[in-house]
Amino acid sequence: MLERLNFIENKYEELSIKISDPTIMANQKEWQKLCKEHSDMEEMVNKFREFKKAEEDLEADKEMLKDDLERELKEMVQEEIKELSVKREELEQELKILLLPKDPNDEKNVFIEIRAGAGGDEAALFAANLLRMYTRYAERHNWKVESVSANETDIGGFKEVVFMVRGDKVYSKLKYESGVHRVQRVPDTESSGRIHTSTATVAVLPEVEDVDVEINSNDLRIDVFRASGHGGQCVNTTDSAVRITHLPTGLVVSCQDEKSQLKNKEKAMKVLKSRLYDRLQAERSANIAEDRKSQVGTGDRSERIRTYNYPQGRVTEHRIGLTLYRLEAFLDGDIDEVLDALITAEQAEKMKNLGSEL
Repeated sequence: MLERLNFIENKYEELSIKISDPTIMANQKEWQKLCKEHSDMEEMVNKFREFKKAEEDLEADKEMLKDDLERELKEMVQEEIKELSVKREELEQELKILLLPKDPNDEKNVFIEIRAGAGGDEAALFAANLLRMYTRYAERHNWKVESVSANETDIGGFKEVVFMVRGDKVYSKLKYESGVHRVQRVPDTESSGRIHTSTATVAVLPEVEDVDVEINSNDLRIDVFRASGHGGQCVNTTDSAVRITHLPTGLVVSCQDEKSQLKNKEKAMKVLKSRLYDRLQAERSANIAEDRKSQVGTGDRSERIRTYNYPQGRVTEHRIGLTLYRLEAFLDGDIDEVLDALITAEQAEKMKNLGSEL
């Protein structure tokens, strides 16, 4: 580990010199690339230097104990050694985490797709609950939410809703939300008070740049139509809504949120690129899935990553066996405790796999 950290520190110092070189600064593209690389190393290098300082101070204190010290001074040095030992272990753990392989998509904005699964109208209402939960979570983090498309039911639920979340490191947090979400509650329409189980599927897709995926225009069929509101009521007198079909894969994306046909087309293309990128990534990695469908499952009641139980006021995260009894706050967007626990679990798994290397 120390060898790798020393190498990274030396590289960081080399980059510090390069990004101050007027010759390199003249080439803005190259300079920006080096600045990004330098910035990515900064936290790790600063932490490593803090670690080395703690080690130096620890060794100095141990050497001091070899001298004939007065009792009071000796006790002070011994106490400092304890504190430095704890600090050194904490810094070593933090450095191990910083050395773990980074997900290249962590910095990206995301598209979130929520679809009602098993449960009919109740599943559509649950999809609306999830939409509100993610919207409130985004507000807590000062992220921006943009609607892309929605298929709303007459009673305020969603058969399908797609939206974008923009902000700082959005994908790094929300990527864990992909999967089947299950709700257990008594629907408003249930007169006997019987608890129903319904599901909704969530897919979190990183926003894709043009360099990430290429689309042949000949592979697309683009249709325009009039945007509609509840129950098919026309809300737009022009053909501004756009539907794009990717013929080789059969993927279909529609967008009707904007009044401009051009803007709807741009948004729909972004979603299509993200879906194609997600499919490509899934095909490359058997650990993720064979294709996009397996990311979210079929929506069957037996599949789930998380259960929202209303009668007991609990949320259970099945992937890590964590249960919280504060459902109301969770649905209001206070979901960081679960996301942080999922991040920690993933880091622990990566560290276990890289044990010998670290």
